Amino acid sequence: MSDQLDCLVIGGGPAGLTAAIYLARFHLSVAVIDEGSSRALQIACTRNHAGFPAGISGRDLLGRMRMQAIKYGACIIDGRVRQLDRHGAGFFAQGQDIALDARAVLIATGVTNRRPPIDEALHAEALQSGRLRYCPVCDGYEVTGQHVAVIGSDARAAKECEFLRSFTDRISLILDGRDGLAEPVAKRLASIGVRVIGGPAEQFALEANGLSLSTAAGRLCFEAVYPALGSVIHSELATALGAAVTEEGCIKVDSHQRTSVAGLYAAGDVVIGLDQISHAMGEAGVAATTIRNDLASSCPRFR
Repeated sequence: MSDQLDCLVIGGGPAGLTAAIYLARFHLSVAVIDEGSSRALQIACTRNHAGFPAGISGRDLLGRMRMQAIKYGACIIDGRVRQLDRHGAGFFAQGQDIALDARAVLIATGVTNRRPPIDEALHAEALQSGRLRYCPVCDGYEVTGQHVAVIGSDARAAKECEFLRSFTDRISLILDGRDGLAEPVAKRLASIGVRVIGGPAEQFALEANGLSLSTAAGRLCFEAVYPALGSVIHSELATALGAAVTEEGCIKVDSHQRTSVAGLYAAGDVVIGLDQISHAMGEAGVAATTIRNDLASSCPRFR
């Protein structure tokens, strides 16, 4: 791949692969750099994704999308871009065994959930069994009527409790530290029947009937546990180029997924918005079409 690419997509999750499918079908040369850490890979089974009423795992979904992108000519490279620089009118991406020149770049690097103190093997097993969950929008339906705990202590965690309250009336908020909630937040949760339990939440274990953990109120077991501890936003490649980001670090884009840096685009969870596969795919379709049209306006080859 010594020639300049039309577009380099950084990130092989739902957004990145959707964009690659579009771009390849626009007859553009496109490569996807996939670090293999998409949050979608952790989804044991989603029944929230349109077209799969019986559900599909995140791994299976991404596998299908990979094959579709490759079918139309996209190149998928396993690896990580560690540095992205301006190079003439385009960009130059570098990483271990990676050195790629591209006219345009789409950042689809996503975010990583902050986890409670739980070891990797147990974390994976709890996710697979549905005892540990991170997205009530995706799977709140699955915990209907269950005994559910949310871990956190800020407004985000309180809002997650309120959201889940429409699926079950057995909600507990376990504080992730030893500090209490702000009084207005505590009153609001009490008014809707959310039990607030002192933390920290520690010493997790899978039981026959749920996920147990130690709290200030002793050892408790819940059928499902939702950590609401925020996430790490992977926007560093964009910020290194001077792209504007929100206070939290999400990449700012216009209505066509353009960043503040010419030729640099972003889609998916790394952009502020609803963290959903369908939303990421929609943004990626917009981004890919914008990339194609922007390239066409600046280069006769695309017209």
